[in-house]
Amino acid sequence: MLKFFRKYHKWLGVVLAYFILSFVVSGIILNHRETFSFVDLSRNLMPKNYRYDNWNNSSVKSTVKLSNDSILIYGNIGVWLTDSVFSSFQDFNNGFPKGIDNRKVCRLFQTSKNKLLAGTFFGLFEYNNSENKWIKIELSTHEKRITDIIQKQDTVIVLTRSFLLKTIDLKQFEVLELPAPENYDKKISLFKTLWVIHSGEIYGIIGKLVIDFAGLVFAFLTVTGFIVFVNKIVLKKNNKSQKKKKIIKASNRWNLKWHNKLGWITLVLLILNTVTGIFLRPPFLIAIGNSKVNRIPFTELATPNPWFDILRRVIYDDEIDRYIVATMDGFFYSDDNFKSELKKFEIQPPASIMGVNVFEKADTNTYLIGSFEGLFLWNSDSGEIIDFIKKGKYTPPEKKGRPIGEYMISGFSKDFKNKEIYFDYNSGVDCIVDEVSFVDMPKEIIKKSPISLWNFALEFHTGRIYQTIIGDFYVLVVPLVGLSVLFILISGFWVWYRVFRGKQY
Repeated sequence: MLKFFRKYHKWLGVVLAYFILSFVVSGIILNHRETFSFVDLSRNLMPKNYRYDNWNNSSVKSTVKLSNDSILIYGNIGVWLTDSVFSSFQDFNNGFPKGIDNRKVCRLFQTSKNKLLAGTFFGLFEYNNSENKWIKIELSTHEKRITDIIQKQDTVIVLTRSFLLKTIDLKQFEVLELPAPENYDKKISLFKTLWVIHSGEIYGIIGKLVIDFAGLVFAFLTVTGFIVFVNKIVLKKNNKSQKKKKIIKASNRWNLKWHNKLGWITLVLLILNTVTGIFLRPPFLIAIGNSKVNRIPFTELATPNPWFDILRRVIYDDEIDRYIVATMDGFFYSDDNFKSELKKFEIQPPASIMGVNVFEKADTNTYLIGSFEGLFLWNSDSGEIIDFIKKGKYTPPEKKGRPIGEYMISGFSKDFKNKEIYFDYNSGVDCIVDEVSFVDMPKEIIKKSPISLWNFALEFHTGRIYQTIIGDFYVLVVPLVGLSVLFILISGFWVWYRVFRGKQY
């Protein structure tokens, strides 16, 4: 057993060194999105599927019509001003901080008083017409990511991932924690729990720094182990002087000492980080997808807010005086201005766990809902669901599979020649009416829309970057590497315990 562990601990460590280091570097970047938000990379450095073509890759969320000949188109490309036929585009991003991540707009909204608001990943902005630039509005909540903006009479409503904010003057904001849903059991998804443990968010910035340290330990163990491996190969050659051999042996002793020492001291932390990471990607994700657990006391998860980090979109339907809220746990409604428990609709529309990208009223009690599951018309009263693209009744699959459908809807608009167009994450823009064609994506927009360092890191950390090489098998990269790293950790501890424990180097 000892011989087996020593052999495969060494070889797996060498073979997987690149993957381990890439996970470390990308993980640290992912843990500090705002810190790295000013850093961009050219999409020309990326595989072809990461480049913009035909308005793909969530380049567009929607549009806002300012006048008959002035339309704002927005999304991951930021905000651009165009005309009624989208013939020309003008950069409308002045005022946003440097970096494409800082001008990714989740929601653009024009109020009844012609105030133009932009909800981004890092806050709420108002467009100042006299200075021709976006100016940040300070909110009375630490949470910065805006998911939606609507208006009810004179009140502007801003939705974050956990709270609903109300304001009349865009200066004073009332922060509202929505009432719990009916039959609330105070539990939280196992996926979210493992997510915040893996990232360290479970203990805020201190927790993140601890996980950053764990990443650096992984890097240190990988590098020192590789040095020992290379040194042993060099020592086998007889063409080295005694002096050089002495230096190499000293190097090996130092590297081996701290490799072992730091490894066993941090073993529990490293195993915890590895196991939680394995369960955040398929196929292990499927096993926990619908599971809920109790909130861990004395952590970020122990908040009394039942909607912590799960709010995504909101609509106020003035025809029936009803709020409808789209969340990670489904669609809920309030008929009394959030004064009592929110009620969950008995029949839920299809919506990807990755979020609702389109949510707008289409008719009485009928709403258009778009996500990576597809684009659907949902009658909240009758429960009828129509596939908006195929124009037929929706039939849910018998078995729940991957949280994506035939059409991965990332955006929708009715402002191009008054025609309905949708944006698919992979294929880009398409029109519901076949004879209508949308404009080509301008080179200027492509040039000014790089990929953020954060998103670049995300592709490595999830393994998606390898899709162009191994196809759909890329989903196995994280679990296979994770399981191998778990073996490396356990075997390394066993070798240390049996061979090196108490040994003088």
